[in-house]
Amino acid sequence: GGNLPSSSVRGIWHRRDKRDEYIYHNNHTRVLDNFKGRTQMLGHLGQDNCTLEIVDIRDHDNGPFCFRIERIRTEDNKPTKDKFSFVEESPTLNHPPTAIEGQPYTVTCSIIHTCPSHWPELSWTGRIGEIREDHKDIRSGNWETQSILTFVPEEKDDHSEITCTAEFFGRKTSSKTFQLYIKRTENYNHIIIPTVVAIAALPLFILMAPLMFPFHLLQTISCMAGQSQPFAVLVIFASCNDHITLV
Repeated sequence: GGNLPSSSVRGIWHRRDKRDEYIYHNNHTRVLDNFKGRTQMLGHLGQDNCTLEIVDIRDHDNGPFCFRIERIRTEDNKPTKDKFSFVEESPTLNHPPTAIEGQPYTVTCSIIHTCPSHWPELSWTGRIGEIREDHKDIRSGNWETQSILTFVPEEKDDHSEITCTAEFFGRKTSSKTFQLYIKRTENYNHIIIPTVVAIAALPLFILMAPLMFPFHLLQTISCMAGQSQPFAVLVIFASCNDHITLV
C-alpha cells in the first residue's frame, strides 16, 4: 500500500544476526546495556530518513547493524532486508591538474556523512590560504561538508603535497593527499627590455653618429614599391675608407 504515517510505525536498529538485540528502540529499556544512552534516531521515518547517531564510539560498535520498521500495536512485524555497515569515508579532492605560478588556485575537499548533529571538521596541511566552508543537505539522510582552499602558488610549491583531513565526532580521522604541480610563468624581460632600449636609442645614435664616426652620407633611396606615396630609406655606412656598396 501507500506510505504509513510516522506516528503509526517505529524504527528499530539491531544486530544483523540477532534481531532481538536492539542498539536503538523507542522503548529504551529494551536497548542493550552497552548501547543505552549512546544512540538516538536523528532521521524522521515520514521523510524516508532512518539516520541513527551513536556517540562515544567503542571497539564493539563495528556492526554490521540492520534497520527495520514495525507497525505499532500489531504482531505481524517482519524485518526489512536492508542492512547497514558503518564504514569510515575518505574525503574527496577536486582541483585543476596544474597550478599556474602567481595565479589563484582553488582546491575543494568534500565528504559525505550521515551525522548532521556533529559535522566533520575539515583541515588542511601543506599550504595555507583563504578557507571557506559549506554544509548542505543532499537528501536521503546524507549531508555534505566542503572546505574550499584558495591560495596563490609560488615556484617553491612545485611537487609539494597538500592534505585534507576529516575529523569525525569521537576524534576518528580520515585523510586524502595530492601532489601540486606548478606551471611557471615565462619571463620575457630579457628579450623585451634590450629591444626597447635599442629602438629608443636608435634616433640618438643617428644624431650622434657624425660626431662619433667619420662617414659619408651616401644617399637617400626613394622607391615607389607599388605604393601611392614614396618612402625614404636613409642608408649610413660608418666607415671612411672601406668600399661602400648599396644593398
